[in-house]
Amino acid sequence: MRSVAALVCGLVFGMGLILSGMTDPRRVLAFLDIAGRWDPSLGVVLAAALAVAAPALALARRRSHALLGGPVVLSSSTLIDRRLVIGACLFGVGWGLAGLCPGPAIAMLLTLRKGIWLFVVAMLAGMAAFEAWQRLSRTAWGRKPATRQERTARTTPVRAAIRPMRRRNRRAGGRCARAAGPRACSWPP
Repeated sequence: MRSVAALVCGLVFGMGLILSGMTDPRRVLAFLDIAGRWDPSLGVVLAAALAVAAPALALARRRSHALLGGPVVLSSSTLIDRRLVIGACLFGVGWGLAGLCPGPAIAMLLTLRKGIWLFVVAMLAGMAAFEAWQRLSRTAWGRKPATRQERTARTTPVRAAIRPMRRRNRRAGGRCARAAGPRACSWPP
């Protein structure tokens, strides 16, 4: 049943990409070209996607199990680290150069266009190179690189403790008001 649901979801997602024009590289590049002949139509598509995804995500956060019985696993990380920024920049540059991202490229494989197949092969080669680099870095230094969850766990308690103190310090005009008690004092002297 899960395989059928995954197939149906993939087909609906692919059809949505095709119908919205996200699989047309010229249209995507026109949307990204804000200094030239800008085509804002994909902005409407993105806004509609957010309007559908936001309530669905809010509903998923309240559930412990998916409709087919599997667990609902959502990321709770809010960490913006160097790895995330570099990955987002590489994704953006690739999207801007080719006019394609992974989802539309896979949806367009059935067109049998050489450029699409070349893009998907290059994308898969990049993924394989990243995995090989990860494996090499694990063995070269004799340790496993920290996962995103481990990095978040190390920095989140410190950030969570500092933020309220900074807020209170700003509200108190930057002074530690000892007369109001320890909660009003935002920073150790």
